[in-house]
Amino acid sequence: MQTSRIRRKVAPVANDGESSDKLDQLHLSSAICNGEDLGSFVRKAFASGKPDTLLQHLRHFTKSTESEIEEVCKEHYQDFIMAVDDLRSLLSDVDSLKSSLYHSNEVLQSVAGPLLTSLDAFVEAQKVSSNVSLALDSVQICIRLMELCSRVNFHLSGNNFYMALKCVDAIERGFLEKTPSFTLRKMLEKQIPAIRSHIEKRVSKEFGDWLVEIRIVSRNLGQLAIGQASSARQREEEFRIKQRQAEEQSRLSLRDCVYALEEEDDDDVVTGATGDGKEKFSNGGTDLLGFDLTPLYRAHHIHQTLGLEDRFKQYYFENRKLQLTSDFQVSSMTPFLESHQTFFAQIAGFFIVEDRVFRTGGGLISKFEVDTLWETAVNKMCSVLEDQFSRMQTANHLLLIKDYVSLLSVTLRRYGYPVDALLVVLSKHRDKYHELLLSDCRKFIGEALAADKFEQMMMKKEYEYSMNVLSFQLQTFDIIPAFPYIAPFSSTVPDFCRIVRSFIEDSVSFMSYGGQLDFYDVVKKYLDRLLSEVLDGALVKLINTSIHGVSQAMQVAANMAVLERACDFFFRHAAQLSGIPLRMAERRKRQFPLKNARDAAEEMLSGMLKAKADGFMMLTENVNWMADEPLQNGNEYVNEVIIYLETLVSTAQQILPVQVLKRVLQDVLSHISETIVGVLVGDSVKRFNVNAIMGIDVDIRLLESFTENQAHLFSDADANQLKSALAEARQLISLLLSSHPENFLNPVIRERSYNLLDYRKVVTVSEKLKDPSDRYFGSFGTRGLKQNPKKKSLDALIKRLKEVS
Repeated sequence: MQTSRIRRKVAPVANDGESSDKLDQLHLSSAICNGEDLGSFVRKAFASGKPDTLLQHLRHFTKSTESEIEEVCKEHYQDFIMAVDDLRSLLSDVDSLKSSLYHSNEVLQSVAGPLLTSLDAFVEAQKVSSNVSLALDSVQICIRLMELCSRVNFHLSGNNFYMALKCVDAIERGFLEKTPSFTLRKMLEKQIPAIRSHIEKRVSKEFGDWLVEIRIVSRNLGQLAIGQASSARQREEEFRIKQRQAEEQSRLSLRDCVYALEEEDDDDVVTGATGDGKEKFSNGGTDLLGFDLTPLYRAHHIHQTLGLEDRFKQYYFENRKLQLTSDFQVSSMTPFLESHQTFFAQIAGFFIVEDRVFRTGGGLISKFEVDTLWETAVNKMCSVLEDQFSRMQTANHLLLIKDYVSLLSVTLRRYGYPVDALLVVLSKHRDKYHELLLSDCRKFIGEALAADKFEQMMMKKEYEYSMNVLSFQLQTFDIIPAFPYIAPFSSTVPDFCRIVRSFIEDSVSFMSYGGQLDFYDVVKKYLDRLLSEVLDGALVKLINTSIHGVSQAMQVAANMAVLERACDFFFRHAAQLSGIPLRMAERRKRQFPLKNARDAAEEMLSGMLKAKADGFMMLTENVNWMADEPLQNGNEYVNEVIIYLETLVSTAQQILPVQVLKRVLQDVLSHISETIVGVLVGDSVKRFNVNAIMGIDVDIRLLESFTENQAHLFSDADANQLKSALAEARQLISLLLSSHPENFLNPVIRERSYNLLDYRKVVTVSEKLKDPSDRYFGSFGTRGLKQNPKKKSLDALIKRLKEVS
């Protein structure tokens, strides 16, 4: 029974030539036969809008199976009956399903229709949204690209080339491949190299303009830097002058004094980059040295950004080297004295700029390149200096150039440049400079001597006294005199002092800042030459050729005494300017450099005075050598001589210093003594008696009294020296009047009392003496009949002296 209930699955017969409906029908029949789920067929029918076709297929399947059912029924009646029952139940289920399907279809149609419409709209909107997103992305890329392009144009218009290049690099790196527009991409590929080329040309043009401008800036910069060095040197000199004044006042002051030297401190000014992009640099000095390196640094940075750094470095070095070579040109149309400041200032400014570029340029120029340029510059400057110095014949010109070169050396040494070669060149021309300086001084000294009237200088105002006396420390007292003041010297003395002081200052100025710290010995050597060769020689020549009259000779001798004090001032002044302590300079013993002129002046004055005294001594012809009695008031000649000497002393003490007056008087008195002895020894006097000798003794006593009367002018020692000038005549007269002339033969007595006498003169004078009495031993011969013991001793003395002779 169960077997009869089993439903047989009937496979559909497929016809290849049927239509798609047949195919669908076959599929449906096969699915029903196989007991498969028919949901997919239902959904497909409603999806395609053909549910009636599905029903038709189902009816057709029903009819096709009815025949089979009948056969089965026939074969299996019972099964058929049962199958009929099942079919009937199935039919009711099918009807129920049909109605449910119609109802579900209606519901599905009412719900699915709007959904399908919404789905179509959604799909379309999704496509639009995708397109819009793509468009927005493209627009965003283009907007950012346009912003960068706008920035590029803005930076280019503002000459901010570095930022323009950064924007161009950003465009090339981030947008060139992503640009959706083919046209825009082609435009960028064309414009980016053009922009870079444009920036390079603009920067190169700016750099070229900077190269032109920096030459003018370098000259001004060099002048400013050298000017600052000059101001610093001037402040240092002022400080030294104050210090020397304080030391001098302290040395001369008799009471404790306190001196304070104040000096203003200059603040170093260091500035960085300013708001306008210009750079100001302090170059290690106290004043501001400003120069703009922005174009150079920008050009370097731009070429570095473009990957052309090495090429730009080489280009910079070659152009600067050409500029330096051009700066070396010395114009033959302009004297070097007028153009040397511009020449050296240009070079100084050049290397100040290069020092700044080396230290702040980020490797734009190397130390080796800077040293190469400096070595070239030093060699050229040395060559120019050698050539120009060899042509110069004026000391002042050479000093001006030397001072400026020394300032250049000081300036560039602060930037680390070696300047020894320049200082060596200056040192090599030291002798030439001083020779020219000596030549100038020789000319000035000659002019001063030619203009001098050899009269005492009168000063009407205090400033004249300060200028001509105090400034050279020629005063002999500390109190300012009443005016008008008559100085003991003539106008040549302060003129000489000014010339020598100027020589010292010029010499020290040349030697200073030349790399040699202790140059006092050099200055002293040339000062000695000026005094001992030039000034001394000029004075000796003047004394030997142009001095006429005692007043002029006396004035020259007075001048020499003042110059002797001035020479001490000269050497102290040289030591002070050379930075040598005065105590060290004063310890060095030195001879008076004008000794020849001093001796010549005193000798000429003495000679004139002797000549005048000789005029009075000619009155010895009037002496009665065979007088009956001795004179009580002296002979005529000695009175005239004493009157003359008193007049001379009265006049000379107003001009001549005591020591000079003493030396002159001593020389004149010595000459008078020699003249008296000469008269006694000479052939003009054949014989004389004791009375005459006693008269000469009175004469000598009067002269000795004259020397004693001058004691208020001289010290005791000097007064004794004056008296000793008459020693020869005094010893001879004392011997002739002595009671024991034989003592002359005693070496001890002779050395003590007759050490100035020549025995030949003694013999000659003794033989001329005629003694009328036994008291005086005047014959010293063998003519008398009476021979007392004293005469015998004189005869023995004369005999012994003749034997010695």
